[in-house]
Amino acid sequence: MRNLWLLVLFLPSLKAWSQQNPDYATYHQEVLTAEARIADRDFKGALQQLEQIMMDYDFVFLKEYKIASQLALKTGDTLKTFQLVKEGIKSGWSLKEIRRNAFFKPLKRSHSWKKLMKSYPILATEHQGTVNGKLHEEVHDMFKRDQKLALGYLFRIGQKAKEKYANKKVVPHTKKQMEQLRTILEIHGYPGEKLVGDGTWMSVILSHHNSVSEDFSKRDTLYEALRPQLLVAITKGELNPYEFALIEDWRIAVKYDRQKAGYGYIEYLNKDQLSQSNALRKQLNIRSIALRNTLVDIQKETRMDFYLAGSGWVNGKIGL
Repeated sequence: MRNLWLLVLFLPSLKAWSQQNPDYATYHQEVLTAEARIADRDFKGALQQLEQIMMDYDFVFLKEYKIASQLALKTGDTLKTFQLVKEGIKSGWSLKEIRRNAFFKPLKRSHSWKKLMKSYPILATEHQGTVNGKLHEEVHDMFKRDQKLALGYLFRIGQKAKEKYANKKVVPHTKKQMEQLRTILEIHGYPGEKLVGDGTWMSVILSHHNSVSEDFSKRDTLYEALRPQLLVAITKGELNPYEFALIEDWRIAVKYDRQKAGYGYIEYLNKDQLSQSNALRKQLNIRSIALRNTLVDIQKETRMDFYLAGSGWVNGKIGL
């Protein structure tokens, strides 16, 4: 009986600790449950699952608001649709992307849509208040420098010219970027969507680092040293596992000369590689290839956009 009372007294502090230190492995497993319900065309159940996630976690990835708002519209709840779009804007959803979403077309002549457009600047300001402004600027500057070097590489004509540019300019640059990231990780954590409001800047920088050349990738120790911290960042909700999968795909493709199975986002997989890829995906709690392919079908059927990872490289289904 005494132990029972101790347990009762301890439960509130345990709940508070879990809220302060949420388990994002569970978060992503719950998202997979929602996506499986979409695959079964249980749109209402999927929406309820995503709404529960939004209640349970202080930080929710923007993708979940994007999908949930469309599910609300699919189930006929326009009021909830607008509520979820507003929450998405507070989480960084750009006006351009909202306007480009074809699934919202039936709403665009409504008074509520016009009201939403007018309120966008105020809602977007709320998002700015949730991120580390100074770190946001630092990482954005890193991204701009990275893009400048990438363009310089792209415009070099001939493989020898590209290799010379990579060794002379890109390698010293990317080494400095990795050292800067190491410092950021130690002081702040991973600078992704949660901390700086954008999940792509640093993942692009890391992807470029991993794709300089096969020789550089085989000799590189900087990324390998940071990799354990990136995996920890996933558990904290600082790094989206789909961003990590893209970063890793570049490392695997370049380091192993495209002979080893990756996640399937930048290289098409053959049938023999599908099970290996699914095993990698399972470790990160990201959707299986079969689930992704089903979601692609449902996108075409419904015109909803599930913002599937890797769309800039491998469009549509994987492994077919």
